[in-house]
Amino acid sequence: MSINSQLPDYDLVDRIVVTTPVELRAMANPLRSTVLDLLLERAATVSELASAIGRPKSTVAHHVKVLVDAGMLRVVRTRRVRAIDERFYGRTARVFFVGQVPLEQMAALPWTNFLADAAAESMPAYRADRMFALHRYARVSRQQAREFWERVFQVVDEFNQLPREGEQVYGFVVGLYPTDHPTLP
Repeated sequence: MSINSQLPDYDLVDRIVVTTPVELRAMANPLRSTVLDLLLERAATVSELASAIGRPKSTVAHHVKVLVDAGMLRVVRTRRVRAIDERFYGRTARVFFVGQVPLEQMAALPWTNFLADAAAESMPAYRADRMFALHRYARVSRQQAREFWERVFQVVDEFNQLPREGEQVYGFVVGLYPTDHPTLP
């Protein structure tokens, strides 16, 4: 159930699984990832996105087109402004899950490591003692990990739906991965 039914201000499905090289390349680009993040709040025009990101409209328009062609964005409404139809873009899904990708496709993709990106992005907050972080290990079955991840996803969805207020934007990153951490017999 949504905490804030106003976010975003257009209809979209909850989840889409992405597996094709076109989809994966589209979402792996940092600028396109930022566009996708911004559109979780509300639909926006290329001009609004360019202003928010601080990049030229032509650059943002190119990246929006890539996302539209990959099926990740769509025009959700238009508005007539001085004889020109202004297009408002929105996501096609609240969350894009990466599905099973053949290994031969993975090497060719421009992957980004969200945890590494978050580590770099969070350094100023860490230095200012304004960061909240936890790191834990647990020996669990693969099924337990899947079930736990589904609950984590619900928390992420709740975070996405929080009412937009305040002046500060907060990042939220989670990861669940197998390790070689030692275990007791």
